[in-house]
Amino acid sequence: MTAQAPHPPIDTSKPHSARVYDALLGGKDNYPVDQQVAELLPVEAKIGAHQQRAFMHRATAWLAGQGVTQFLDIGTGIPTEPNLHQIAQEIRPSARIVYCDNDPIVLRHAEALLVSRPDGVTDYVHADVREPAIIIDAARETLDFDRPIALSVLGLLHFLPDAEKPIDILRTFTDAMAPGSYVVLSHGASDVNEEKGEQSADEYKKGGIQLALRTKEEFSRFFEGLEIVTPGLVKAPEWFNGTPAPEQEHSGMYVAVARVP
Repeated sequence: MTAQAPHPPIDTSKPHSARVYDALLGGKDNYPVDQQVAELLPVEAKIGAHQQRAFMHRATAWLAGQGVTQFLDIGTGIPTEPNLHQIAQEIRPSARIVYCDNDPIVLRHAEALLVSRPDGVTDYVHADVREPAIIIDAARETLDFDRPIALSVLGLLHFLPDAEKPIDILRTFTDAMAPGSYVVLSHGASDVNEEKGEQSADEYKKGGIQLALRTKEEFSRFFEGLEIVTPGLVKAPEWFNGTPAPEQEHSGMYVAVARVP
């Protein structure tokens, strides 16, 4: 298992987006500071977290069904079963998966829980998405970048303000990936319920976390130069491709899957 910092300290005095997400999903691997943020967020945030998780399940299953056997999941979060590798390896037992997150608590759980099937490989990189070159170099130990890879960045881009150039960060990853690779993205919407979005941003800000929700048009810019697959850029419950249609419900989460030409 790859890790830039084998056992970095866990700061329990400040909330972390990965642990807040775990709290929203009803997980137990978070701290009071994370729970406080989660409890003050509108109920739509909890709904969106579950919708995003379900989208990941459907998209991963579809990609594995398309023959993809390599996955790079950035912003992994605390493992919640079934995780990406379990879905992929159920369909492709030899699939190779690299998880990446910058929260030390994710590393601790990854070491114990992100266990591959015997025919496949599961690895973990402790790094920050803002350092794409470091992640790519570490991921090369497990993944073959000359073959298609599915890059998954879920629930993370809306924590990167424009000043941090998230589109350029994503482009660094896709430029390193072979044609026929895929990108799986989700993003919180600023143009669905502005009042709830502002409430979420305020509560995260109190915890020292910046939330940068974007419009559908702004989110679409992350896919420039890529080929968005059916059903397009839609809200999370609306994305299904060769899988049973999920229950349709209100959502403030945009998602899409795109192919690298």
